[in-house]
Amino acid sequence: MEINKLVDLNNFRTAPQLSNSQEKKLLEELEANIFNADWITIGIMAPCDNKAIEALQSVSKKYSLIKFGNLGSLHADGSVFLKANQKTGNVFVRSENGLGEGILITCQYEEDAKKSNTFGPLPLDFFT
Repeated sequence: MEINKLVDLNNFRTAPQLSNSQEKKLLEELEANIFNADWITIGIMAPCDNKAIEALQSVSKKYSLIKFGNLGSLHADGSVFLKANQKTGNVFVRSENGLGEGILITCQYEEDAKKSNTFGPLPLDFFT
């Protein structure tokens, strides 16, 4: 399947491998959405808690306004789903089997008239 826009990822359960040109194109589109959002939430499906935390840290490293603390206290066994909310700073992780793998970014808005949009799954190393 051809992947040229973020919407093309909607049919994937696990993040596909992307070429450098695909990553660049998708990142441009994603950043336009992130920078226009009031805040984002991040969902990470990963094979273990450390991989999920590393993926979250890669987002914070790339974007200085997106910060999360107390990551050292997070722990869950086996495959995990991590959820982080930029607005509240809250981060939770839970064990969950049967998930795919990847990063989901949801752009949120203060105005109810603006509908939130979720993009992904993106590869766990997308922001590195």
